[in-house]
Amino acid sequence: MRRKRTTPLLLGLVVVLATAITALWPVYVRPRTDPPAPADAILVLGGAHDGREQLGLRLARDGYAPWVVFSDPYTNSPMINRICHGGYSFRVTCFDPAPRTTRGEGRELARLARANNWRSVIVVTFTPHISRARYILQKCWPGDLRFADPRPDLSPARWAYDYVYQSAAYIKAYFEDC
Repeated sequence: MRRKRTTPLLLGLVVVLATAITALWPVYVRPRTDPPAPADAILVLGGAHDGREQLGLRLARDGYAPWVVFSDPYTNSPMINRICHGGYSFRVTCFDPAPRTTRGEGRELARLARANNWRSVIVVTFTPHISRARYILQKCWPGDLRFADPRPDLSPARWAYDYVYQSAAYIKAYFEDC
């Protein structure tokens, strides 16, 4: 008797889970990215050191923008410290976002864009964050945002975590302004 009740519940859960994964696949796994194009600056969002810093620097070295701005919400990251104090043929600026979230990064983007008359920015973040970052940054600044992705190799457990985390953070972002 007990088995007859749990089977439909389990089947229903599997269907809901499969539907959510399928529906959110283009949002988190295959988000819209943009081919590199000349811009006023490159903004590298904070997060895991998953290749985003190197991609931002490479895009600047390749001449896509004269300025790279790094979000530095870390307490002490040797990599970011090295980047922020390194000598480059282009300008590098680092900032600690307030708050230490994508929303804080969007606020700093808007401030810098107004102060420097930027019209276009290449934003570098990792795959599951691109769609939500686009949503939040567009709330903060109306300029042209082009997204680049270092395409890190994420484990199945990390994908599962990001499906849940990014979905909850999307809901939160919906209720917040910039």
